[in-house]
Amino acid sequence: MTATLTRDLPQHAPARSGHASIFQRALGADYARMHPTMQRRFGLVNGEACVGTGVMDEIWRGSALAVPFLHLGTRRHILFPETGRDVPFTIENYAYADSFGRDTVTFVRTFQIPAGPARRFDATMVFDPGRRVVVDFLGTHQHLAVDLDVQVGDDGGIRIRSGQQRLREGFLGFRFPARLTGSAQLHEWYDDATGEYRIDVAVVNPLLGPLFGYRGRFWAEFTTASPAQIPGHVRPLRENPVGW
Repeated sequence: MTATLTRDLPQHAPARSGHASIFQRALGADYARMHPTMQRRFGLVNGEACVGTGVMDEIWRGSALAVPFLHLGTRRHILFPETGRDVPFTIENYAYADSFGRDTVTFVRTFQIPAGPARRFDATMVFDPGRRVVVDFLGTHQHLAVDLDVQVGDDGGIRIRSGQQRLREGFLGFRFPARLTGSAQLHEWYDDATGEYRIDVAVVNPLLGPLFGYRGRFWAEFTTASPAQIPGHVRPLRENPVGW
């Protein structure tokens, strides 16, 4: 494998596979408005990877009523109840074709909680061409599918808001009422002054209020990765179709 630090990148490295990334397809012409280093991170196509390493300045949670919900999320690497400051963090993005032939990108985040367990927040994202949206499969079994509204911010960063959420477990599949779900908002941008990616995530429920979130910074290395080189822990244990 070869790796290139973000700060040494040219303005934009073209996709080697000859087609657009899932985020390029979702954003269309707006993709060109992103900061060049953000284009690189969200322009991964099959055979490319990005591994970020950094620190979350703060991981927070909401009221005590949210704790059982957050504990439940630890079982399949979605949410977790621990909080902390200056928490070591990694994010692993690998682009590959899944068993349905879909262009897929992993978003596996690991938080090393001080004096506590390593917690993960796993996702695999695909593009649904029929509805022209990015679909975010959460957890180790892709049992929760979330439509994403993806936009480019005025700072050249990316803003993502979660939309319709659907659960699939075995033969059971249904859509969640909005009041029972957590609405996530993500803002990621590149800080030219420090040469770092910045990220701010918040999950809010209409009834319980703020549930969970984190904010911090990281650096990134870009590599190439064949299917055999993709670490097994970043791929889901089960893959589901987008339509149910």
